[in-house]
Amino acid sequence: MQLFPCPFCGPRSESEFHFGGDAGNHRPEGFRAVTDGEWSNYLHARNNPRGAANEIWMHMTCGEVFRMERDTVHHRVARSFAPGEGDGHDGMAH
Repeated sequence: MQLFPCPFCGPRSESEFHFGGDAGNHRPEGFRAVTDGEWSNYLHARNNPRGAANEIWMHMTCGEVFRMERDTVHHRVARSFAPGEGDGHDGMAH
């Protein structure tokens, strides 16, 4: 079992969390102007980096969404941030 650090509740079992996608993957604007290709890229194209990753997660127990920086090779979490904490932006898709 891996522990993930919820910025609101502290370290918790990874089974309590839901992956929300890459941080900064912004939803396309303009309902009628978005092409099928743009929508498909938003939904399915992933960076899938080897190493450092910047991701959005939800802690299902408290219902809070946050950003987590982790290493995908070694499964180490560097840090997690509540929206607006850290580097000055929340990095979340709107």
